[in-house]
Amino acid sequence: MRAEGRSQVAEQVAEPSDAGASRRRRARPRDDRRAAWLFLIPVLAGFAIFYGYPAVRGFWYSLTDYNLLSPPAYVGADNYAKLAQDPQFWHALLVTVYYVVINIVSQMLFALLLAALMHRLTRSVALRAMLLLPWLVPNVTVALLWIWLLDADLGFVNHLLKALDLGTVGFFASPDWAMPTIGMVNTWAYTGYTALLLYAGMLQIPPHLYESAAIDGAGEVRMFRSITLPMLRPVLALVLVVSLIGSFQIFDTVAVAAAGRGAGSAIRVIYYFIYQQAFQYFHMGYASAAALVLALVLGVLTVVQMLLLRASRSDLA
Repeated sequence: MRAEGRSQVAEQVAEPSDAGASRRRRARPRDDRRAAWLFLIPVLAGFAIFYGYPAVRGFWYSLTDYNLLSPPAYVGADNYAKLAQDPQFWHALLVTVYYVVINIVSQMLFALLLAALMHRLTRSVALRAMLLLPWLVPNVTVALLWIWLLDADLGFVNHLLKALDLGTVGFFASPDWAMPTIGMVNTWAYTGYTALLLYAGMLQIPPHLYESAAIDGAGEVRMFRSITLPMLRPVLALVLVVSLIGSFQIFDTVAVAAAGRGAGSAIRVIYYFIYQQAFQYFHMGYASAAALVLALVLGVLTVVQMLLLRASRSDLA
């Protein structure tokens, strides 16, 4: 009897302890880090193979004299020293900056206008699909399309200018017109996509902010300036950074639409300069050095832009 009583008491004492341990196990937060790393491994492997290894190899080539016909010969920082004294490199960089200013300013202004109109007036799916169509067309096709439209002899635009007694313009051949024309062509191609990104950010803004502002008598312009732009700051910063990097990488439109048409160095952007050094003159080491300098410039500009725009928060957060 006494033994049975002691065993029952022991079971009663043990039960709360076991229940408490079970509750502690249930309350312990689940550790998903192992599963997360399993999912990240393919991405990290792809990044290392397709980005990391080429970057390291490109850095090595930038320290060599390499022409594809003979083994690379180590020359240290000679390629970087030549770049610093190469007027063609600095001119190509200035031409690229000129294009970036044209493209970024025009693209962002039109995209903000389109996004605001869609947000405040209509949310038509058909309209959004139409805006995305130019972005879906390959850049080479876009360049060929605008070559036909802007041709000095057969182009529709010049026929229209002739009808208005304004003469003809060699849009892609003139050193004065070639780069602004390329900038506007790419603005036409990418504005719709940029507008959709900004529109998606505007959809995250609480509607009651606009309702309160409307009750207080604020107009659309005032609401856009005081509500939309401050709340859109993180998305706007992301779009600006992506657009900046993409603009510095302009190549295909220049190669197809303007190169060899008389504009000369007026349209030689930095990517075209790197292409010429690598695949026309076979200065692979020199081209690698120019590419790494460009990557460094883009990295610095991205960091400065993110800091200036305070991309991590909006003004009204």
